[in-house]
Amino acid sequence: MLSTGHAPHRTTSERFLITQRPSTDRQLSERAQHFLKVLIERYIREGQPVGSRTLAKDAGMELSPATIRNVMSDLEEMGLVVSPHTSAGRVPTVSGYRLFVDSLMTLKPLNNHEFGAIREQLNLPTDAAHLVAAASRLLSGITRMAGVVMLPRHERIAYRQIEFMSLSNARVLTILITSEGEVHNRIIQVQRAYTGAELEQAANYLNQRFGGEDMREVRRVLVEEIKAAREGMDQIMRRAIEMAGQLVGGDEGRDDLLVAGQTNLMDFGELSNLERLKQLFEAFTTKTEILHLLDQSIRADGVQIFIGDESGYELLGDCSLVTAPYSEDDRVIGVLGVIGPTRMDYERVIPIVDVTAKLLSAALKRL
Repeated sequence: MLSTGHAPHRTTSERFLITQRPSTDRQLSERAQHFLKVLIERYIREGQPVGSRTLAKDAGMELSPATIRNVMSDLEEMGLVVSPHTSAGRVPTVSGYRLFVDSLMTLKPLNNHEFGAIREQLNLPTDAAHLVAAASRLLSGITRMAGVVMLPRHERIAYRQIEFMSLSNARVLTILITSEGEVHNRIIQVQRAYTGAELEQAANYLNQRFGGEDMREVRRVLVEEIKAAREGMDQIMRRAIEMAGQLVGGDEGRDDLLVAGQTNLMDFGELSNLERLKQLFEAFTTKTEILHLLDQSIRADGVQIFIGDESGYELLGDCSLVTAPYSEDDRVIGVLGVIGPTRMDYERVIPIVDVTAKLLSAALKRL
């Protein structure tokens, strides 16, 4: 899910479209908003719980410790901050970050060096594949987090037809034809030898069910049905799903997404737990969940921010993803973004992602 609250404050030289949803949060006083903003900015910088004394100093307000504690209690009661059991200080919650992103932050324009580095790398004479790879490396290098880029989708590729041919030793030649006329062949191993009639039945089932469907949807359905219990499927359906799944189901997401700088995330204490890192790197390896998030972003306008569990994926619960679509000839063909901890510097990362998407679009237009 995405934003709540009002549009974020912006510098006069930068304009960004950030997709939002209406707010359902209780109104905060200006003083409480100021304290929340100061607390989050401090926590983003240092990664340590923020105490009342530190907060009073940073906020630059002459208030009694009791007054500050009362404001912090209100923020905690509203679910915007929480006090870890090991510290008297507070840290932001996902809801606190969401309010900050939607209503309180001040975006920081790229400096001349950063802008020039991105423009220079994306101005090099090359092809689309090298440009999107360069974009992922640039995002990672500038933010010191993980850069992700969905490869361009120039047009909808649909499933047209599949055929199966029996081979020796319980093997089957699968022939998949797409709407573009591309032919994908693979020899798969099956549990037993099938007759020509059985293979024809399986192919007919798949062609009737998926004919004209987008290949990504075909992959998604096949992966789900392979994992699901099969008691309710008849023999023809089981046979067809299993054989087609070997052809198109297993590689979903592997070739559609470029990721750079995953190891940068080891520098953040909250992500440095070895088991946590192992799980996170597995998510980067399979790429399926990340690709699904980018799929959501490609259908929306402007910058999108998924904070913590807003992504809907447990493995990304301690991370945030900032994305922006890129285009060719005024048509969106992909999405790029940055993955980092929930305490990422949103004020800096959002402009970097937005500008990189715009410069990549301009570079693709020149090809």
